[in-house]
Amino acid sequence: MLVRNYHLEVFAPPCNPGAERWCARAALDNDIGDVLPYLNAVIRNAIYNHAARVLTWRMGGHTIAVRPREIAISNLVDKDAAETEMQRVVGLINRTWEHCAEITPSTETRQRLKPMEVYKLLPATNCTVCGQPTCFTFALKLIAGEVELEQCAPLFTEAHRVKRDKLNAMLEAAL
Repeated sequence: MLVRNYHLEVFAPPCNPGAERWCARAALDNDIGDVLPYLNAVIRNAIYNHAARVLTWRMGGHTIAVRPREIAISNLVDKDAAETEMQRVVGLINRTWEHCAEITPSTETRQRLKPMEVYKLLPATNCTVCGQPTCFTFALKLIAGEVELEQCAPLFTEAHRVKRDKLNAMLEAAL
């Protein structure tokens, strides 16, 4: 087990006092930097900066950052959610480390999807069938992993097949 002990701190973002969302930071008792290239290989939507030794990704509406002695998670609803999400991330790190002999490490740096690039491939009708007020909002939430592409029903018509294929390819490359 790579991550055994950590000290969890849950706090309101300093740039947004009085926020209803929280951040969590786990100070780790040991250096886990060696697992970062393996996590980068496993988490397809991660952005890895090998020189800075930091890996970030989005999952379930949260942004997660892992450094050699720290794990940080943003956009949490409360302390219980912070503990649950931190346990989930620690579990992912430990499972990845346990299976590192089966994983080819990667120092590749991927590019994060840009909302405007995704938006340009959506129908741009603002029909709200997906449950979002605009197609741009849908694009933002799609990138954050908060919605699924299939929720955009107009995109799955024959009229939008070319855009759908391009968008699927873009999402597959980023994830």
